[in-house]
Amino acid sequence: MQHVNSWRDVAAATGAADRADAEEGVRRAYRLAGLAEPERIVWAESPRAAVEAVEKLTDAGRSVREEVRTRPWAEERRRMYDELGPAGWSALWSATGAQLWETTAALAERIRSGVVADLAPRPTEEGAVRLVLLDAVLGQHDAAWLAAFDGRGDRLTGLAEVARNAGWWWPYERAVVISERPEVLHRDEAGRLDHGEGPALAYRDGFALYAWRGMPVPAAFLAELASLTPQRIREEENAELRRVMLEYYGYDRYLTESGAEPVHRDETGILWRIALDGDEDVVMVEVVNSTPEPDGTHRTYWLRVPPGTRTAKDGVAWTFGLEGAAYAPVRQT
Repeated sequence: MQHVNSWRDVAAATGAADRADAEEGVRRAYRLAGLAEPERIVWAESPRAAVEAVEKLTDAGRSVREEVRTRPWAEERRRMYDELGPAGWSALWSATGAQLWETTAALAERIRSGVVADLAPRPTEEGAVRLVLLDAVLGQHDAAWLAAFDGRGDRLTGLAEVARNAGWWWPYERAVVISERPEVLHRDEAGRLDHGEGPALAYRDGFALYAWRGMPVPAAFLAELASLTPQRIREEENAELRRVMLEYYGYDRYLTESGAEPVHRDETGILWRIALDGDEDVVMVEVVNSTPEPDGTHRTYWLRVPPGTRTAKDGVAWTFGLEGAAYAPVRQT
């Protein structure tokens, strides 16, 4: 569905919010919920800054997230479920919100974790920050479920307008705090935060998340990647960070430059093993494509295989979902 792609764009949108349209969306959401419009709207540069702004609010009244977001969503979902039936609702969700849910929910959780880490350096302070985050409506990151209701009624149009034009927001009886969208967003093909040369997600006030293929990493760690050596990789005590180093450096390059010795050879290729302290071995099969390139050379490939692999043939067979004894290609390509 075309509107699913438009909501995918909403979830990944970067750059300045359209404040006028977002504020009109807020007012509409309040009216549709039967509430008086908020007396004031406060803008913040990031979700982190928004939490700080919420903590400083005075005379804002109680949170109205239940009335503005939770109740309308639940009632519209029930209406659509009754109208379409279980199979129809499941089909609708599969074709719309389910397409966006996993990556968008993961991104929202990473933002929550980043806000907590920045604002609650001590475990005893985390509870207060998490309570504020529970009051948030996720704006653009509510795109998944908003996609399912697009064009199916007016009840959620206020929420949708805010989502299309701004980031997270906090609705209270007399005041609203709204966050800007990020300025930078880098993700890999699986939709995970991923960037090797700076923040994977960044807001203009400096709130940022650093990640490599979805795994959180320190900013200083990324700065070091360009100057890696096999010795530095071996010295890294954190197994997860060492794995990132190997992926960035390249397993084949590491094997070549670290003086590794092959553990097995046969007609299919060469089996290599990298023993890592505190982590499972990295095992690779080096294979040569039997079909020559246009220039007459033969390309070498490195295939990562399970740690328990003992022969090159077993490794190559595993990549085809076979046991080694069953792998007997008629012709290699």
